This record gives sequence, C-alpha cells and structure tokens, in this order.
Amino acid sequence: MQMTRRTFCTSVMAASAAMLAGSRTFAAASTIPKHEGAMTFTLPELPYAQDALEPYISANTLSFHYGKHHQAYVTNLNNLLKDSDMAKLSLEDIIMKTAGDSSKAGIFNNAAQVWNHTFYWHSMKPGGGGAPKGALAQKITKDFGTYDAFKEAFKTAGATQFGSGWAWLVIEKGTLKVTKTPNADLPMVHGQTALLTMDVWEHAYYLDYQNRRPDYITTFLDKLVNWDYAEANLLKDAA
Repeated sequence: MQMTRRTFCTSVMAASAAMLAGSRTFAAASTIPKHEGAMTFTLPELPYAQDALEPYISANTLSFHYGKHHQAYVTNLNNLLKDSDMAKLSLEDIIMKTAGDSSKAGIFNNAAQVWNHTFYWHSMKPGGGGAPKGALAQKITKDFGTYDAFKEAFKTAGATQFGSGWAWLVIEKGTLKVTKTPNADLPMVHGQTALLTMDVWEHAYYLDYQNRRPDYITTFLDKLVNWDYAEANLLKDAA
C-alpha cells in the first residue's frame, strides 16, 4: 500500500505537533486538515529536544541540520509554489506530481527533502538502537533471514550510496527490502512504503563524525534507530 499523506501523518505514536492556524503542517503525528486556497508549509517541530540525541548526534549538528537545512527546503518550496497551481496540493501529491519531470526538478527536490527530513527525525529517538522486537522483528527474520543480515544490508546501503542520499527500510508488495536513493529521491515514487530512513548527506553527520560515515551508520543502528516508529509504519501498511 502506497504511503499517503494520512498514513504518514498518523503513523508516529510518540510525536506531537500543534497545527498552526492558517498554515499547512506536515509534522508526523498531527492530522492535517483539508483546506481551501493556497497556503504555505511550515517547518514541523522536532519530536525531541535538539540535545536529546547526544552524545551520538550533537545539538550543534541538529541546530544546523534541522534549523538551517530543513528550514531552507521549506522556504524554497514555498517560494517555488507561490502562484503555482500546485500550491493547494498536499506534500505527497506535490512529490508524486513532479517526480521525473525535469522542468519541475526544483519543486520535487525541495518537497521530497522536506518529507525525507521529517521522516528521518522520527526514525531516531533518545535511547533507541539495538534489535527490534515484536511484529517487525518477525518480519525482518522472515524476509532477511536474521537481524544481522538486515543490519549488514542496511550498513552497506548507507556506506555505498555515492555522494548524498538515503538508506531505507521499505516494504514493497508485502516484502521488506533495504534500498538506497540519491539526493532527494524517495521510496514513494517507486511504489514502496518507507518504514525507516537514515540520512547519509554529509550535513547529517560531518560535524560529529567528519569523514567517518561507517561510524555514523553503526551508531545510528546501535544507539538511535526508532524501531517503534518503523513497526508502526509496518502495521499501518498492513491495515
């Protein structure tokens, strides 16, 4: 089942984000109201304090990554949509409408990066990491053989994504897969539902890990990954 705007926004169990009057938010865990006329996107709140992931991801990194990079994608998207016939569409509809259209690459890149980053923040949590439990653990064992086999596949995807991009755990036609995408590309445009993502753009880790991307990847899996969020997305997909 393709992840829709509603499934994305209701899949987060722990996050909360207030809806702003007169604006259109895309923070996971909030229900986005229908609207009339052109409105603007706003930067969603983080699901934790900016220092909550320390010592694994510093407040300094989150300050730049969230407050500068993510905000810039939001600002750019609003500027690109101004006076556009797409200004009334949901974030997911904008992504799907512009995917593969070179004339709208700017809109796609910024819209997808807004979505990807929002999803990434929820793919981590304080006190996260380690092996999953419950339904997701069973599904990983079924589709990968062992958790360690999944872990190696995910590490490889993140480490071998040349340049900027993302590593993903997705479900496609009922089967879990590990994928990687360059730049702003994302699973929904490939008929896949994202369960979890790891940002491997340099701005995600360079202030803390410099050029040691493999160390960042290992830390993401061992100390940060939010398996509750991934399982919620799995169960939502199966519903």
